[in-house]
Amino acid sequence: MAKAWAISGVDLHLELAGHRVRAGLEAALREAVQTGRLAPGTRLPSSRTLAADLGIARNTVAEAYAQLGAEGWLTARQGSGTRVASTAVVSPG
Repeated sequence: MAKAWAISGVDLHLELAGHRVRAGLEAALREAVQTGRLAPGTRLPSSRTLAADLGIARNTVAEAYAQLGAEGWLTARQGSGTRVASTAVVSPG
């Protein structure tokens, strides 16, 4: 089942079927950063909000955000939310 999420005019279409929901979310967010659809500094929705919008578990979103943070794609600070890292690599295009 495909789900969609939009922020600041950016639509992410996620394939959330099966047991690979977190991997699909991570891949969709990575691809959105790489292509420039999510610009450096863009604030992402809270894990609670995104999970509710997508109909998935909040922990799944939190784990995806944590993994992408560990890889350098996202930054998170308590009180200021999760954002696309300013050093994230964007493909020219």
